[in-house]
Amino acid sequence: MINLLRDLNLSARIGVVIVVVFLLAVTFGPMLLPYSAVEISGSVWEPPSATHWLGTDNVGRDLLARILTGGRMTVLVSFFATCGAFAIGCPLGIAAAITGGWFDLIVTRSVDALMAFPGLILALIVLSAIGTSIPSLLMMMAVLSSTIVFRLTRAVASDVAAMEYIEVARLRGETMRWFLFKEVLPNVAPTLFTEFGLRFVFAAILISSLSFLGLGIQPPYPDLGGMVKENALAITFGRSAPILPALALALLAIGVNLIVDGLLKRNANLDLHK
Repeated sequence: MINLLRDLNLSARIGVVIVVVFLLAVTFGPMLLPYSAVEISGSVWEPPSATHWLGTDNVGRDLLARILTGGRMTVLVSFFATCGAFAIGCPLGIAAAITGGWFDLIVTRSVDALMAFPGLILALIVLSAIGTSIPSLLMMMAVLSSTIVFRLTRAVASDVAAMEYIEVARLRGETMRWFLFKEVLPNVAPTLFTEFGLRFVFAAILISSLSFLGLGIQPPYPDLGGMVKENALAITFGRSAPILPALALALLAIGVNLIVDGLLKRNANLDLHK
């Protein structure tokens, strides 16, 4: 890990600091604050003060406590949804690249058909039909993101599948599990790792967008997108209540993107020196 940080450029190191501080804040911050995320501890839309560092929200709850708790919820949902997307897309992409033929054709065309629908509209339709529970959100987000993961994995795995050692493994009669974990996955892991960061950011933006539209994370659980919606009218009174949750989401996205950009440049430099 230390060697990896040394290889990253300055902007990527800044991204690491941002993400680590953000994760520490949303993990331990709510336990250190005097108010909970659901406790009414003041009047509506109080300005920042010594009692409430970022002020209060539309019903008098501490805004800092809600942002930290909502940020933790956003991170957890986005992380598990992204893990689900890779658990679906990676094996299918590698299997399609290695197997080819009718299996590749059927899976690829099915993914193309799913990607033809606008993601946000499809998510709204699905959630309206099956409900907005946390498992429903995770399943829907994982399936939607898995299409892009599949296309990327299939593309990079196709290059690996053309190598001679893959043909030797075929002649030995190796199983698909062997190809997945021993031959292909180790060679495409750096590309997939950087894509994981991008998918995580898109998942965080998607869940916040859904919450803003009322079909994301439901009360009593706080969420960054939901807080923007709840406090939207505060703008007319000159309050920053809806801006601060949006800034927290933007900070997380910027930090992850800086890390991803740094990893991409590092991998490009390593390829040049091979």
